[in-house]
Amino acid sequence: MSSISSFHVIFTSASTPTIALSKVEQDQEALALLTWRANLDNQTQFFLSSCWSTLPFIGNLNNLTILHLYENELSCSIPQEIELLRSLNVLKLSYNNLSGPIPHSIGNLRNLTTLYLHTNKQTGSIPQAIGLLISLNDLELGINNLSSPIPHSIGNLRNLTTLYLHMNKRFGSISQEIRLSLNDLELGINNLSSPIPHSIEMSNITHLKFLQLDENNFIGALSNEKCLGRALGHFTAFGNHFTSPVPKSLKNYASLVRVQLERNQLTGDIAESFGVYLNLDYIDLSNNNFDGELFEKWGQYHILSHLNISNNNIYGAIPPQLRRATQLHRLDLSSNHLSGNIPKEFGMLPLLFKLLLGNNNLSRSTPLLLGKLLNLEILDLASNNLNGLIPKQIGSLWKLLSLNSSVNRFVDSIPDEIGKMHILGCLDLSQNMLIGEIPTLLGESKNLETLNLSHNGLFGTIPHPLNDQISLTVADISYNQLEGPLPNIKAFTPFEAFRNNKCLCGSCVTHLKPCNASRKKANRLSVLIIILLIVSTLLFIFAFVIGIYFLFQKLRKRKTKSPEENVEDLFAIWGHDGEILYEHIIQETDNFSSKQCIGIGGYGAVYKADLPTG
Repeated sequence: MSSISSFHVIFTSASTPTIALSKVEQDQEALALLTWRANLDNQTQFFLSSCWSTLPFIGNLNNLTILHLYENELSCSIPQEIELLRSLNVLKLSYNNLSGPIPHSIGNLRNLTTLYLHTNKQTGSIPQAIGLLISLNDLELGINNLSSPIPHSIGNLRNLTTLYLHMNKRFGSISQEIRLSLNDLELGINNLSSPIPHSIEMSNITHLKFLQLDENNFIGALSNEKCLGRALGHFTAFGNHFTSPVPKSLKNYASLVRVQLERNQLTGDIAESFGVYLNLDYIDLSNNNFDGELFEKWGQYHILSHLNISNNNIYGAIPPQLRRATQLHRLDLSSNHLSGNIPKEFGMLPLLFKLLLGNNNLSRSTPLLLGKLLNLEILDLASNNLNGLIPKQIGSLWKLLSLNSSVNRFVDSIPDEIGKMHILGCLDLSQNMLIGEIPTLLGESKNLETLNLSHNGLFGTIPHPLNDQISLTVADISYNQLEGPLPNIKAFTPFEAFRNNKCLCGSCVTHLKPCNASRKKANRLSVLIIILLIVSTLLFIFAFVIGIYFLFQKLRKRKTKSPEENVEDLFAIWGHDGEILYEHIIQETDNFSSKQCIGIGGYGAVYKADLPTG
């Protein structure tokens, strides 16, 4: 049998009991501890699962003050005999598999100050007897399957400073009778409903540091103006149905470290609702109805790492003063009505790894300084009015996993530098005015999973390396002017992925002609065109040579003709019978007798003759 190293147990007995123990009682307690020790040396995993059934002696430890059995694999119910540990101050049974209800007998442990039963499988309701533990200051019952409303008797625990009931199946409303003085209150992820009770709001919780109300069904106002103390550091109430503006007093809580109010129906001017919190690390106000403009003071949150104001009604320009929040890791301003340009000062946020500005009215070109965000992993600029070129400097974002610049007015070609981002997993440049060919380097991005280049003016062939993109699962190149073979991978199989292009072909894809047939047809057409060009060229050359030949022949004949022949040729054009005309001329001039000569001209002798033709 191997020993069990993961079993945690601590027993502590009171060193100065108020009543002296008899020798018999001392012997009984000593025997119980010795029995425990002997069993612990020889226990197996079966011991862990059998739990209390192997510990009948535990009820004999009357002087026990601290019992830690957390982080084991105890899978049983808490026995009623737990009430015999009357001296117990601290009981920690968390991080096990304890099931069944919490026994009512636990109310007899009147000296208990700390009770941890969280992270188990407890069912049923919280017993009303829990209100008898008047010394209790730390009660943690979260992450179980406890149901039914919170018992009224919890209001009797006047010394309670920590109450964790989160992640159960609680339902109903919080009792009006509960009045507590708490530092930490966690009620998140239950089914609690109705407004926050006035009794809670008016309780003495000015020292409250941690308030968790998230993922319930609370309605109405978020809180009474005087409800919260200025010691509040963590305030989470997301995923409810709170309406109306946030408390005005919240503006003055300088100790705030974390604020999560997302997914409610909160209203108000965002600039007037929140102040300057020098210790603030995380704030999420998304999915509400806040309006107004972003105020410059956001830049004074020098340790702020997460800012999310998405899905509200914020308008105006993005203040460049945000560059002063140099610890920002995540910035989400998407789905608002922001206008103007993207501040170039964003390039001065060296730790930023998530920048979401999509679904706004931002315009002008993308600042080149975004290329300096070397830690950026997610960049969303979709659904704006951005124009100009996609900056080549974006290729220096070598950690980028997702780039979405769809539904804008980017022009010209896709920069080759995008193909150099080898860990890029998602690229969406759809619905722009891009032209040119798809960069060959894009096909060499071995981690690319999603590619959308649809609704552009891209032309040419699809880069052959995309055939080897086994990581690509979703692709859309529709509504372009692409031609040639479609990559033979599953991502391009759906018709919607390649529809409305110029002349694509694919051997294993419906709606497309096989590339082999297309190539044969194209080859035949090419050969025919080449033959026609060659024949036409040869015919032209032949005709040209023949024309030159006859021209030279004609010129040679002209040079060898006698004067008489020239005269005959000259007068041949006067009539249809040149030979008869020539005989008349010979006759009338008496064979060109000097008697008939009337003068000498520049071109020879001139004779007088009366011809029949007039």
